[in-house]
Amino acid sequence: MPKLGRTIFGPIRSVDLNFYLMEMTMKKISLIALLFSIAMLNAQAATLNLAKITGLKMPESVVQASDGRVFVSEINDFGVDGDGQISLIQDGKASLFAKGLDDPKGLAIVGNFLFVADIKKILKIAISGPKQGQVEVFAAASAFPVTPVFLNDLEADLAGNLYVSDSGDLKGQGGAVYQINAQGQVRLLINSQQDNRILAPNGLLMDDTGDVLLIVDFASGILYSYNLASKQLMDVAQGFGGGDGLVHHANGTMYVSDWKNGKVFRLDMTGEVTAIGPAYQSAADIALTRDEKVLMVPDMKAGELDFIALP
Repeated sequence: MPKLGRTIFGPIRSVDLNFYLMEMTMKKISLIALLFSIAMLNAQAATLNLAKITGLKMPESVVQASDGRVFVSEINDFGVDGDGQISLIQDGKASLFAKGLDDPKGLAIVGNFLFVADIKKILKIAISGPKQGQVEVFAAASAFPVTPVFLNDLEADLAGNLYVSDSGDLKGQGGAVYQINAQGQVRLLINSQQDNRILAPNGLLMDDTGDVLLIVDFASGILYSYNLASKQLMDVAQGFGGGDGLVHHANGTMYVSDWKNGKVFRLDMTGEVTAIGPAYQSAADIALTRDEKVLMVPDMKAGELDFIALP
């Protein structure tokens, strides 16, 4: 068994003793730091176990904060104002975090705030501090160039800008994608009038450069890349049914959910598409955990949040 500290032979001189005590102190500090790190990891592991969360009210989107807490948007009844909510998942249980929303869908965390796409507006909710859980309007419907129809997914870039999809009537009319800066100012990136391939844009994913936005369309099931500088829209892959959530793993793999057919797909670097996980009633806006070891899948119609352990 290894010993803590160094072995000292013979009489201990004062210099040796001072060095020994200093070394023991440093090792004790290191050991305490190690134990603290292990405790933090265990706490985060306890916050998110892989047991399916049931009893949710039409869960649409999910995101994990840096401290391990998981937030889920719950629509409840479509078209009923005020019955939507955000739930907090901790220790395998769901609790109410914020209420009084309409039909909350896409979620994104920037700093200490959770942003929510709520039909025609973007909401901002503090996730820490004295105002934790308080809801305020970040970008009202009037901030958009035209009144939104069905704000859906929400994505943030490294600079703190938000990107939101408007899926329109979900059949090909009114689809658009917008950028929102830190001051809540909205500008149009692309819509169905500019490019008729934009039918019902849903899942969004910004690359690390901040130059290319990936868009999966709910109506066509096609995955596109949109270059913000050149304004070019290019086909990447297709066959995703009712494309909904879109995430990217550090190893290059992308995951896409298909709401209509209740499937989750893996898209690898070679372009190969493979269905993973169980069958769902309606796989909505998926997300990776912070350590990228688990894919979180809201099954909207089933009222469940599922977890897929990734290899």
